[in-house]
Amino acid sequence: MCGDDVRVPSRKPTGLETADMGQLKVLLALTTEDNDYQREQASVARATADRLGISLQVLFAGNDAIGQTRQILASIEERSRHPNVVVVEPVGTGMRSVATEAVRQGIGWIVLNREPDYIAPLRQESPAPVGTVVTDNVEIGRIQGRQFAALLPDGGTVLYIEGPATDVSKQRRAGLGETLPANIEIATGRGQWTEDSGLHVLETRLRIRGGRPPNVGIVGCMNDAMAMGARKAVEALENAELREQWLKLPYTGVDGVPSTGKVWVQQRLLAATVIQPVMAGVALELVAKAVAAGTQVPENTILSPESYPALKELGASA
Repeated sequence: MCGDDVRVPSRKPTGLETADMGQLKVLLALTTEDNDYQREQASVARATADRLGISLQVLFAGNDAIGQTRQILASIEERSRHPNVVVVEPVGTGMRSVATEAVRQGIGWIVLNREPDYIAPLRQESPAPVGTVVTDNVEIGRIQGRQFAALLPDGGTVLYIEGPATDVSKQRRAGLGETLPANIEIATGRGQWTEDSGLHVLETRLRIRGGRPPNVGIVGCMNDAMAMGARKAVEALENAELREQWLKLPYTGVDGVPSTGKVWVQQRLLAATVIQPVMAGVALELVAKAVAAGTQVPENTILSPESYPALKELGASA
């Protein structure tokens, strides 16, 4: 059973016109609070909402796709907190049935970090804002490939901890393949965007290796949380010599949150990260502008990531 299998109750449309009669109400539905980027999304969204005079409700789904669907449906059906717009980063599916019900009721629907195929037809039916705000995840993968090349100029193997098997992970892996040098091989592990999942992947690797030295030259991860989890698994090793060997490896991630990922690079806990712009704040800006002007938001807004540190600096340090 997936999130789209939850039965959607019907209700008479209310329309976005309620936003013209008072404060614009937005529901922000995020994946998990156990992730520094998701917490940053919430923080930036709250600051943006305060600045723009938006009433914002933030929900975290605990990485539960069905739970997230039910959270959103409950908010839609609660008359006292009925949102004008839902901004959602889906845990799993694109939640087509929930999006359709929201639009049927005159509620806007903005998807973060996904580009579901139902957006274009829904826009034709909806006077309310409907669109997507995404980071260029293929470019994130390309940047990681260039980072690995800079950190392993003579080639070698990267232990690459990927996220769940969603479009985001697939796009990042595709971008990585475009820029990864032929002399670098990839050994993969699968995480869940959380620190605990990165720790588990590295713990499993360490058990398989036993007391042998690392056979990889980099621990590269699809986000900073998993990279720090991997480091924690190494820091817990009782064998001091083996622990030192693993800690000498470069650890890299993605997100580059100012208070976490960027600081970890500055502290040399991570060798590099990829800065992912905060999508939720951009989405609220677009929604507020569209509602004020009585227009639609752009169908797809694509944000550009960047390497931290810059690739030239990374190559020089390597």
